[in-house]
Amino acid sequence: MTRDFILSGDEAKDWETLMFLYESALKKMNTKIEILKEEFISVHKYNPIEHVTSRLKTPKSIVRKLKREGHETDIVSMQQYLNDIAGIRIVCSFTSDIYKVADMISSHDDIKVLLIKNYIANPKSNGYKSYHMIVTIPVFMSGGAVDTKVEIQIRTIAMDFWASLEHKIYYKFEGKAPEYLKDELSECAKMINALDDRMLSLNEAVQELDGSEDE
Repeated sequence: MTRDFILSGDEAKDWETLMFLYESALKKMNTKIEILKEEFISVHKYNPIEHVTSRLKTPKSIVRKLKREGHETDIVSMQQYLNDIAGIRIVCSFTSDIYKVADMISSHDDIKVLLIKNYIANPKSNGYKSYHMIVTIPVFMSGGAVDTKVEIQIRTIAMDFWASLEHKIYYKFEGKAPEYLKDELSECAKMINALDDRMLSLNEAVQELDGSEDE
């Protein structure tokens, strides 16, 4: 597993420790998110989170990204330049839920927000929309707490559907997809954006009706 890296001596052990940290950070973040989800269901009778997935980058993927960005393929570069080795994706029903979930995560005392990229307010040129947070969470080891980076992506079901297809196309054509496919993806992004807006408006209308019936 470590053969993709420039490792010598104790660096192989450092690699195992580092990957253990990232894996532990994912477990801790997943637990926090699951508790938030259960609280909403139990207390608020509403669940803003549809589902959650998590993953660790493979050694091959780590090396490929370091090379693509012009960095050395070693452990130091991996820690310094990569923010998404440990990644969590939270899929919500509505755009408004995304900001609720992001605020709840940010409010935890042990979570430090390093960077936010709001691709919902500022979509990428290809139409990609999602809310990205780079955070650190402490992992308690025998030598003390180690703040470990995790990337959190929060998006709607529609955004996630679009992003999954875009990801497949990107790797199928190694970033050089035919123009007609890019154009189709761009049009689909506009349709998904309109769908999210209409679904949010519909949900808000339903909530208002529920409120008026309770009076």
